[in-house]
Amino acid sequence: MVSSKPQPPSHSKVLVLGAGNFGSCLASHLGDSQHDVWVWARELEIVKHFNEHHRNPVYLPTHDFPKNITAIGPGLPDKEFMDSMDVLLFAIPTQFLRRNLECIRPKLDLNNLPLLIFVNKGIEVGTHALTLEIIVDTCGPEIAKAATFISGPSFAKEIVERQPTSVSVASFTEDEASKAATLFHQPHFRCYTGFDPIGIELSGALKNVYAIASGMADGLGFLNNTRAMIITRGLAEMTCIGTAYGASPLTFLGLSGVGDLFLTCSSSNSRNYTVGYRLGQGEPLEQIMKTLGSVAEGVSTTEAVKTVIDELGINAPIAQAVYEVLYKGKEAKTAVRELMELPASRELQLPPTAGGPAQRLLSKLGMDSSTLHEIMHPRL
Repeated sequence: MVSSKPQPPSHSKVLVLGAGNFGSCLASHLGDSQHDVWVWARELEIVKHFNEHHRNPVYLPTHDFPKNITAIGPGLPDKEFMDSMDVLLFAIPTQFLRRNLECIRPKLDLNNLPLLIFVNKGIEVGTHALTLEIIVDTCGPEIAKAATFISGPSFAKEIVERQPTSVSVASFTEDEASKAATLFHQPHFRCYTGFDPIGIELSGALKNVYAIASGMADGLGFLNNTRAMIITRGLAEMTCIGTAYGASPLTFLGLSGVGDLFLTCSSSNSRNYTVGYRLGQGEPLEQIMKTLGSVAEGVSTTEAVKTVIDELGINAPIAQAVYEVLYKGKEAKTAVRELMELPASRELQLPPTAGGPAQRLLSKLGMDSSTLHEIMHPRL
């Protein structure tokens, strides 16, 4: 199995691909942790402004970034530069990840592979692929099995302010997850490792759909009872979808599941919550997206999730309602009324069968369900 190069005890060389809100904050965190960091941005103006003022003019614009961070771009760095890196951290939105990985793959040396960390959250529109599957398609199964994924309740603004934060770090390979956790771990940023990257990815993507629902409810003027209902029923739907997909239901009880769900459903700092709130206030989606100022991955994820729940035969009425508001022109008030008028049903019920999409993904990885079970349930 391919593994990343040994990591230095300090001053790792880290390339953060993506200078958006979360990529910028993680670059700041790693720079603050005494690593040497480069941030790749597609916009030349951001590169120039960052290197001159040590500020990102678009994201976290009032934050002073550590001096050991350098912006590069707009072209991707060459193979020699990639080979010199200890870590590649991908903070590229899911819908743009495939084409960037296709460009980066020829620059990766399997015998000198950097630690690969992915922090984007979403499901690719059209293919309905998780990031893990995009990596398999573009870079091959060996690199995909060595990839690590970070997710959890972590607003960018609070990370750069050193507010106490915890995240989940998952990989099929325990050594890779441990390397990523060690890289990020600080007294104010605690990492927990796990072995369910499929569940980590799904929970990180799905929670954005329910954050839109929570924002819509608040925008319509509903109060705490309603938000608590959406969070709790949203968690039930996420767990049901994830289990049917092939993830561990326990993953949804962790930081990347209920932790991130609670955060994004409860704060106007969440872009997806903000989209929902403005929809609840009656603003057209097109206008919201034009003026939001950053990517709300939940909007595109909702479209992909609709296809996934139809394929799996899962009853997910909140996700269905969000899809109808976003893509079928249904008014938010009508969607809420129809949800509340649904007949009474059993509160908690996992699907009787599980793992169809995961089995296809495992096949691409050259793995089977027994191998996955051994990874997710290691013997003590």
